[in-house]
Amino acid sequence: MEIAGSDLVKENLIQLRCHFTWHLLLEDIDIPDLEMRISDELEFLDIKNTVRMLNLRAYVKHLKGEDEEALQNLKEAEAMIQEEHFGQRSLVTWGNCAWVHYYMGSLAKAQTYLDKVENTCKELGSPYRYSMECSEMVNEHGWALLKCGRQNYIGAMTCFEMALTMEPENPEYNLGYALVAYHIDFEDNNIPLEFLRKAVRLNPEDLNIKVYLALKLQDIGLAAEAESYIEEALSSTSCQHYTFRSIAKYYRRKGCIDKALPLLHRALQASPSSGYLHYQLGLCYHRQVMQLRTSTDKPAQRQAAQQAILEFQEAVKLRPRFEMAYVCMAEVQAEIGQHEEAEANFQKALNMKELYRNLECHKEQDIHLRYGLYQDFHRKSEDEAISQYLTGLSLNEENFVWRKLLKALEEVATRRVRQNVRLVESTSLLGLVHKLKGDRKEALQFYEKALRLTGEMNPEF
Repeated sequence: MEIAGSDLVKENLIQLRCHFTWHLLLEDIDIPDLEMRISDELEFLDIKNTVRMLNLRAYVKHLKGEDEEALQNLKEAEAMIQEEHFGQRSLVTWGNCAWVHYYMGSLAKAQTYLDKVENTCKELGSPYRYSMECSEMVNEHGWALLKCGRQNYIGAMTCFEMALTMEPENPEYNLGYALVAYHIDFEDNNIPLEFLRKAVRLNPEDLNIKVYLALKLQDIGLAAEAESYIEEALSSTSCQHYTFRSIAKYYRRKGCIDKALPLLHRALQASPSSGYLHYQLGLCYHRQVMQLRTSTDKPAQRQAAQQAILEFQEAVKLRPRFEMAYVCMAEVQAEIGQHEEAEANFQKALNMKELYRNLECHKEQDIHLRYGLYQDFHRKSEDEAISQYLTGLSLNEENFVWRKLLKALEEVATRRVRQNVRLVESTSLLGLVHKLKGDRKEALQFYEKALRLTGEMNPEF
């Protein structure tokens, strides 16, 4: 009877809408970083829905096998639900409670929470026994996906789009949609701009979204407007350490390393285990290394390089699958002649797709681009550089990195033609470049030239 009861409870649990049924894509290696980010948001951001983050933290605790701690977070969420009357959102918390009790073997307690969900669904007029089709539930699903990382972003966008079809002017739904639009935009174009502007208009007190808008404005060259949002955020007494990281990113991209570093160090004092912050610090020192490339002050460059390497090492220690931290560390090592170490780090980044799933195409292309540039300019191996550029281009996603790969391939092929190096192959590569650019006339001219060169060397051809 107990087994039959367990099966019946499990059958009902599957019908719930909560973190246990939302198919959040998470790998074990992602969990420590996610847990740290949840803690940072709960401590430093003035978030309107603490219940949401407590629910997510409870789910993470369960994944770690810490069900008692999961229940403690859910109890906190329940207390806030009773105090603030969350309506449909309470269904997520009760659903999570039911699942945790089920996994702990407490079928009676699991059933109690199932009954709570069922009664609330009935009161709110849902045609379903254990779930509701409403904008709030879809929104909660979207936020859970958004917080769980990049492999969940497309699903998050779908959820926020659904919620917005029901309530187009809801501030929270627009905020979620703007954030995910920003994170999945890799083209530095205007697409997320209108969503960010609307989110700022509907959430005028949210400094974090204003900084994201500033970053997007910076991307597209609207510097004065971007600066105004940054100054507004910094002048606010409510600006938190969590927001400093994004402001520092703005200053680093602007080239103001002296402004970026203090902000990152302040943020790091509050979140010393943040791999992202160590990565951002590494990028600042990385930029200093590149700025000193033509300087005669080699000790200063080496000092900046050593600091960058230390920060990148800490970043990958905290987040072992941080592929771009390995790449940036390799670039710095190459600048100071540590080629063996640079090669090892490039190989770690190149192997990421084999080790972990869901490596985004533009990042895989970027790894091939940067490794190709390293081979070309540091190792003087044009053949290996060309191989890397071609591999990146073969991934067939025509984004901003793809265009950089195409430019790099054109430059090395043009140089080889000018230097009369493997003339047939180099000329053919220029034909390929123009073909990929969509310039068929130019492509044909280069291919015909390559054929003529081949014919001169081999009459039988």
